Amino acid sequence: MSVYAQSEAGFSFENSLRNTSLANKNLGLPKATSTGTTIVGCLYENGIVLGADTRATEGPIVADKNCEKIHFISEHIRCCGAGTAADTEFTTNMISSNITLHQLSTGRPPLVATAMTMLKQYLFQYQGQVGAALVLGGIDPTGPHLYTVAPHGSTDKLPYVTMGSGSLAAMATFESKWVPNMSRQEAIDLVCEAIEAGIWNDLGSGSNVDVCVIEGERDEQGKWSRSGKAKTDMLRNYRTPNEKVTKERNYKWRRGTTAWTKEEITKLVIGEEVVPLAAAPQGQAAMEVDA
Repeated sequence: MSVYAQSEAGFSFENSLRNTSLANKNLGLPKATSTGTTIVGCLYENGIVLGADTRATEGPIVADKNCEKIHFISEHIRCCGAGTAADTEFTTNMISSNITLHQLSTGRPPLVATAMTMLKQYLFQYQGQVGAALVLGGIDPTGPHLYTVAPHGSTDKLPYVTMGSGSLAAMATFESKWVPNMSRQEAIDLVCEAIEAGIWNDLGSGSNVDVCVIEGERDEQGKWSRSGKAKTDMLRNYRTPNEKVTKERNYKWRRGTTAWTKEEITKLVIGEEVVPLAAAPQGQAAMEVDA
């Protein structure tokens, strides 16, 4: 079908025919690349806590043990990325630039919902081909907000969220221990425990725990301040549960530990003799070596 022709209504089986044709030519479909990460976020009494592990993988290989997965969007908005590292990095950078332009044009602090809308509209255009699974959190004049954005563009707004290959282990921790109106330290400890659940139970997650705390202000009545004032603390490598320690044993074995049945030593130089050559030019030494 031409890309300019309008498709007819109903189902299209063109991709099925294409796949069958490729299989007949011994050209199989490309295999999906497994990506790994554990990213989480939760609300607490005065704001939001985001968390992420620091392992980046290339298939079965650990490419980076201390990468940063909590990306800057604006002063009080952060976004955790899971999936393809390049997609999450460039997607969040682009949205961060657009949010800055939006803030300059309106003269007001950006809303978290604005960043969420930009992300979902961009990802929906590519129908999941841009591999960015995101946890977006921040505080604006309307209060704290926490979203998940799937690679195909769907979003959720919840008090605690998880994404990535270790999300099931992290969600089990939240489901059993999260309570409303936790203190700051209680929320940090719970986020760290959820990330560590992903680190210990998911092969695609590992290394350290990064934490980002975005804390807002309340007025005397307990309502969120409309001024949009907030404080963001980025706690890089807040926990390091995988530090390399000294080995308990010495694995250098002494000579003679391994038995052998035969030993044979052969000398490479058998003999050496110097013979002067009559035809050699004067002032030059000549020698002939027989070995």
